[in-house]
Amino acid sequence: MLRLARENESWGYRRIHGELAGLGVTVAPSTVWQILKDAGIDPAPRRDGPGWLQFLRSQAQGILALDFFTTNLLNGATVYVLAVIEHGTRRVRVLGATAHPVQAWVVQQARNLLMDLEDARTPVKFVLHDRDASFTAAFDAVFRAAGVRVIRSAVQAPRMNSVMERWIGSCRRELLDRTLVWNPRHLMIVMREYEDFYKALLHWPIVGGWRLVR
Repeated sequence: MLRLARENESWGYRRIHGELAGLGVTVAPSTVWQILKDAGIDPAPRRDGPGWLQFLRSQAQGILALDFFTTNLLNGATVYVLAVIEHGTRRVRVLGATAHPVQAWVVQQARNLLMDLEDARTPVKFVLHDRDASFTAAFDAVFRAAGVRVIRSAVQAPRMNSVMERWIGSCRRELLDRTLVWNPRHLMIVMREYEDFYKALLHWPIVGGWRLVR
């Protein structure tokens, strides 16, 4: 705990608590706070650099956020869907769906995404995703090889990837909770339709804080 604090001076006790939880160390946040304080380390250090929200806003044009979410088919199978959203434009791409998100499949989706971005001439500086085990080191290596920095959100901190989380919530409420999906092929058909709908929605005008549906 003290080593984490000394090697990462900008980390506060909550960030250290999250990192410890990711390592399987069970300890209360208040305990982390007290140990740091007793050691003469500020539990909540001031940060000279920009905060997380300032970073997201200033770098929006170069950020891609990815996440997995699950849906159940009529045959009882659970399918994992991988999607990505561009922070700057809010453009969404549904990369694929599979019952088994093994490393080879996930890495191939990363390669396909980079090729699509290159064809569309979409600049990307950062890739943001959580610490799901499916996002392996090999997956991140695909982006790093292309000069893209990979940022993993902190443990139990969904707000760090809130743009992606909000889209997933909308997808569930507006589509998946209202649609009977037969199989993975049918799932990708309806997901592509929703992807196109969401893309068109971004171009509808906003009046009085409400987006007008045409």
